[in-house]
Amino acid sequence: MNLTQWQEGFRDWLTTASGASADAFGERAWPGLAVYQNNYRTQLVTCLEVSYPQLLRRMGEDHFREAAIAHIDAHPPRGWTLDAYGADFGDTLVAAFPRNPDLHELAWIEWALAEAFVATDATPLDREALWSVDWDTALLRVTPSLRHRLAITNADDVWSSLQEEAASVPDGEMLAAPVGLVVWRRGFHSRLRRLDADDYAALCVTLADGHFESMCETLVERLGEEAGVTRAGSLLADWFDAGIVVAVED
Repeated sequence: MNLTQWQEGFRDWLTTASGASADAFGERAWPGLAVYQNNYRTQLVTCLEVSYPQLLRRMGEDHFREAAIAHIDAHPPRGWTLDAYGADFGDTLVAAFPRNPDLHELAWIEWALAEAFVATDATPLDREALWSVDWDTALLRVTPSLRHRLAITNADDVWSSLQEEAASVPDGEMLAAPVGLVVWRRGFHSRLRRLDADDYAALCVTLADGHFESMCETLVERLGEEAGVTRAGSLLADWFDAGIVVAVED
């Protein structure tokens, strides 16, 4: 057995606990292999616990660990850093808890907040430059840290209560209508916000098209001309102040 075969066999043992892989090292090596595999699994469980602290609190240690072990068995690390491990933990939760979308969305919130924190910096918008913009052709540029998704539960309320260590944490509940969840970083803090259906539709159009005019048209279609134009202006001002929109280009 050459070095490459030893390395591949050791990797297979760590990720699958294959008896055939262990046999290749000889019976005397089994106790040592077990130690390595225990360390491997323990480190990955700890990695998931660090990445999803509020989800851990929500699920409880036993249920979280069961899900973590299932994830480790199905998704061994493939990146060069453990910082990236757990990006698809939400998929494991969907398979393990198909009737608990609040857990899926809570996991997304935690991962999105972590991603936003290490995203590329964005230069704050210079308001003076806006006076010369032709808004009929203006293109809106959002911060690179922006993450978003459609949500059907109150997972954002649950996360906020857990994060603030509130005395009472709400139960996971289905919302009357879908909303948008938006995560981004402003300065040194990642932020989470819920958008109603109209505002989220405007954001999705902005991300897909970029044109302020398209954003206005979307809101006019949903709210009527006067209310839509007014809403577009106030929403854009809010996005400027929040650091979601960081540039406007003609």
